[in-house]
Amino acid sequence: MSEKSSNSSGSDEDGDPESGQPVELGGVLSKWTNYIHGWQDRGIVLKNNTLSYYKSEDEREYGCRGSLCLSRVIITPHEFDECRFDMSVNDSVWYLRAEDPEHRQQWIETIELHKAESGYGSENSLRRHGSMQSLTSAASGFSATSASSFKKGHSLREKLAEMETFRDILCRQVDTLQKFFDSCADGVSKDEFQRDRVVEEDEDDFPTSTRPDSDCVHNNNGSKEKLFPPAGPKDVNDIDFKGEAITFKATTAGILSTLSYCIELMMKREDSWQKRLDKELEKRRRVEDAYKAALNELKKKSHYGGPDYEEGPNSLINEDEFFDAVEAALDRQDKIEEQCQSEKVRIPRGTPVPPGDVYSSVGTHRFAAKVEENVQNHMTYSLQDMGGDANWQLVIEEGEMKVYRREVEENGIVLDPLKATHSVKGVTGHEVCHYFWDTSVRNDWETTIENFNVVESLSDNAVIVYQTHKRIWPASQRDVLYLSAIRKILATNENDPDTWLVCNFSVDHENAQPTNRCVRAKINVAMICQTLVSPPEGDKEISRDNLLCKITYVANVNPGGWAPASVLRTVAKREYPKFLKRFTSYVQEKTSGKPILF
Repeated sequence: MSEKSSNSSGSDEDGDPESGQPVELGGVLSKWTNYIHGWQDRGIVLKNNTLSYYKSEDEREYGCRGSLCLSRVIITPHEFDECRFDMSVNDSVWYLRAEDPEHRQQWIETIELHKAESGYGSENSLRRHGSMQSLTSAASGFSATSASSFKKGHSLREKLAEMETFRDILCRQVDTLQKFFDSCADGVSKDEFQRDRVVEEDEDDFPTSTRPDSDCVHNNNGSKEKLFPPAGPKDVNDIDFKGEAITFKATTAGILSTLSYCIELMMKREDSWQKRLDKELEKRRRVEDAYKAALNELKKKSHYGGPDYEEGPNSLINEDEFFDAVEAALDRQDKIEEQCQSEKVRIPRGTPVPPGDVYSSVGTHRFAAKVEENVQNHMTYSLQDMGGDANWQLVIEEGEMKVYRREVEENGIVLDPLKATHSVKGVTGHEVCHYFWDTSVRNDWETTIENFNVVESLSDNAVIVYQTHKRIWPASQRDVLYLSAIRKILATNENDPDTWLVCNFSVDHENAQPTNRCVRAKINVAMICQTLVSPPEGDKEISRDNLLCKITYVANVNPGGWAPASVLRTVAKREYPKFLKRFTSYVQEKTSGKPILF
């Protein structure tokens, strides 16, 4: 399905690259609305990590029609459509199409940038909300987790408190011992310094210096040495070195014991956490299996809302489901039509019938030559007997009605010509063709049309008609633009029956161009009616009991799009006989008790 998407553009004023904020983006994308309206142009705005859409860009002031938060959005580029991408958050899905693949990539990249910057997980979000606040939140979360994790681990907490106490004691002991060692080192240095100075003084001043004996001490060899007191720190004797060493040893032993106990507890806790992890992994596996099963069940449902489930060669609906959906929709329409027919009171319409010579004339309008060509082709080929042609297959036979089909496919699209013959009593060929051609009574017997209008009246016996048919989901809605002409075929000899023909074939017109809403079908249809009159008894006048109309209906339809061949053929086999029965019954009802129209 084609769509129109205008260029999307970002605004330089909306985003500040230096501050790390992602730029804003706005424009027009085609958004899938529903299976009735299909793709519709919508104004899309990407701002503040939120994607919003409006009915149009001019209606932004009236508020958005919907929005998606990008923090948890899932972006899925389409596998076949290069311009389309899908966005989903939980059960909400947006189907979007850009003008071309470049614009689609621009939207996807910008949305991914906004998505990466949403929430508290990015650098810019920390900058916006304050790193201190984020760290505080993280610390409080860790504390809560720790409290929950160690709720049963009182022994571990107690041991950790002991480790804190041992650390304080050990630090004080190390300081004390360090002071003792420093004092000892200072004392030794001062003692050596004083000893060296006394020796130097003795060598320089010995002949003249006199010292009291109290300042000297006699050596064994009779010499004298200077006596000086040892230079030591005042507080060295205040430290109980042995006691400090014993305490230090006890503290380190306590630390080692507590560490061993903590390691043992953590090993046990590791086993417990491993078991919990295994249980969580098993739960996750079960949830994933349940999710896959639910997804498969969802795919099996017969009713879908997205564009992937429309008709087309890449449709996600298989052939059986497609046929079931079409058949269910046709059954519903039949029931609605039966109710409408039972409640409807037909209003008699006096439709004036032009003289017969008007219907027999060729015409002078711009399509006159094409009309004449189609009339001659149908009179030449459509009335041929089907018995000797092996290509035609008899698919339906109900009383006087026979329906034939010839299977033809082109580029995967079913183009089967169809031909039906039927005999109806009490009506003439002129009457049957008149009600088939007259647009004023079209809605009285046609149940598949949603609406129609006459685009142009070419002459008294030729009009151009545009009509849309009711949609049968999941098939797309169809419309048809065709020229409809009614003709009386002049007899070449007196034995030829009175023959009338209505031919409908597709044309183009400037006032009815194809739209995105419907798929334009092409048709070439003819209804040929021959009137057979049996002689009345005696001098009686001809009555409707003496009339028999032989109908030949030929249809060549190009649906304009792909649908399963078996579905189209089954629907045609079902609907064409119903159409002929419904229409001929309507003609018999309308002409009953009225003068015969030859």
